[in-house]
Amino acid sequence: MNACREPHIGPMSRPLVVRRLGRQPYPRVLEAMRAFTDARDADTVDELWLLEHEPVFTLGQAGRSEHVLAPGDIPVIQVERGGQVTYHGPGQIVGYPLFDLRRLGLGVRELVCRIEQAIIDTLAEWNIAAVRREGAPGVYVGDAKVGALGLRVRRGCTFHGLALNVAMDLEPFRRINPCGFQGLAVTQVLDLGGPGSLAAVEDALVDAFARLFGFRPQPAAAELPTRKCDAVAGAGDAA
Repeated sequence: MNACREPHIGPMSRPLVVRRLGRQPYPRVLEAMRAFTDARDADTVDELWLLEHEPVFTLGQAGRSEHVLAPGDIPVIQVERGGQVTYHGPGQIVGYPLFDLRRLGLGVRELVCRIEQAIIDTLAEWNIAAVRREGAPGVYVGDAKVGALGLRVRRGCTFHGLALNVAMDLEPFRRINPCGFQGLAVTQVLDLGGPGSLAAVEDALVDAFARLFGFRPQPAAAELPTRKCDAVAGAGDAA
């Protein structure tokens, strides 16, 4: 894996629709982001969805079931993103960047670098020193993982995204090999001296995305697009 380079950032001129969606069941959001990605065209404004999920394990497209050790009563859903198995639950920020990479002029590796940097910069707001780890995408503090990535690109547009542990029950991570690594330690913002408020961390994360991708954030209604025309209508509204 090539090292990430300092990104060349232009002015914050592109609109970015930001939806803060609260707590959502995973299947509903999965269906919505697939529909948004399939319906969008060259004029559709990029969006960033921020939310919590009800407890769920997700397994990437090439994920191996042996990394799911003892899921118990938490459902396991296999999806088309990259990566192995991870856990989503209340107290964790999940971010879905629905971006047109061709319009941004970015490749997948640069996208991953900038998302990782957005998490690193967010944590730095509370003097938490986070880093990347060679060969293991995501963000770490010491030996423990605090942020995970799992992305998919379809027709040059991204869906799925990132997870940042803020103030959650970490026990379910012991039921899996997180991201396919046996015994990988997992941590969260609250335990590292940061805030337990998801809203405060979301604010910093949006600012970091805006700075690193050259976006101008525009808040939108706290609801999922549900109809095929919503993506196109949203483009006109936000442009």
